[in-house]
Amino acid sequence: MIDILVRWVRLLREPLVVQALRSTTAAVLSYVVALRLSSEPVPLTAPLTALLVVQVTLYSTLTTGIRRMNSVVAGVLIAIGFSALVGLSWWSLGLLILASLVVGHLVRVDEFVPEVAISAMLVLGVTQVADTAWDRILETLIGAAVGLLVNLLVAPPVWVGPAGAAITDLADRMSRLLTHLGEAPLGHTDVARAAARLHEARRLDNDIAHVDAALRQAEDSLRLNPRVREAVLFRLVLRTGLDTLEICAVVLRVACRTTTDLAKAWAEGPEPAVPEAGVTAALREVLEHTALAVVSFAKLITAQVSANAEEAEARLARELAVARSSRDRFADLLLDRIRQTPAQWQLYGALLAEIDRVLDELGVEKRTERLMEELDRHARSRRPRSLRGMLRPGPASPG
Repeated sequence: MIDILVRWVRLLREPLVVQALRSTTAAVLSYVVALRLSSEPVPLTAPLTALLVVQVTLYSTLTTGIRRMNSVVAGVLIAIGFSALVGLSWWSLGLLILASLVVGHLVRVDEFVPEVAISAMLVLGVTQVADTAWDRILETLIGAAVGLLVNLLVAPPVWVGPAGAAITDLADRMSRLLTHLGEAPLGHTDVARAAARLHEARRLDNDIAHVDAALRQAEDSLRLNPRVREAVLFRLVLRTGLDTLEICAVVLRVACRTTTDLAKAWAEGPEPAVPEAGVTAALREVLEHTALAVVSFAKLITAQVSANAEEAEARLARELAVARSSRDRFADLLLDRIRQTPAQWQLYGALLAEIDRVLDELGVEKRTERLMEELDRHARSRRPRSLRGMLRPGPASPG
């Protein structure tokens, strides 16, 4: 019984569940209020507007929600004019849609321009009486007011958790790819297998876009949210962490391109050299520890408790130290390999440079430097314009 209650409590704290309950509550309340204030027997425009206004975050509610309300009001006003002048027919419907799209651009509702036409068609389709259409405007205002009130009284969910999970999933995929790169002997991988790894690395771009969307949602949920302290720090930690992983993903894709070129060079070479077990083992070791470092980095930037952050930072430092030691051993063995096959020295050198770049980006010092730069940039952007003008260096005085 206790386990069931714990599961229900956890379920009720999930952002998706919280958002669904908030939207349902706003829609029902707006419908109840509209039943008392509107003369319409079924005032569905009120809950429709409430659903549009109650967005995922309070910040998006105050931005996109208001634009959506404007789009609904504009559509209703257009429907009033058409119902009073021409009524509904095939040609008036075309004029209605055209006028709605034009007015949507004029009132600057941005991406909600189609909702102007949708609202106008819904109102004109259910009634052609101007007095009833005015009730639709009242219902729209009721739905918007209730939606804004619910957003102010019922705190919207914080989407940091889903964003952190998306970052962790991205790091896991990058870690698996790094591990797969070290499974085959260097330069003696099947070309098709190397090309498959390259396609896998290219798919990381789609994963990064997904994480970026989740992170933008988390950033919006932190803005204007009274439940969150140090929202700027959380937001910048996640954003700079994703920037680091994005750079590592790009470098990893280039490394997969390098290993693919090495596989092609080996397949097309007249007398391929026998792969050395020491070089292959050293490469596997450095890539395995780099893969663990990527996972540790993701745990570090998504840690919400200071103790967990300290533990993750210590783990990351250990993995990077072992990876750099393995890298040095791999570089020494690779030098002998280059003497045997000097034609591919550029590819071998490029692979070593790409490993160095990933290890450098994951370093604690690099992360701290990038985070401090973002904090400083945020602090400068928050200064009053007059103060920024005073602090801006002016032209040097003559003499």
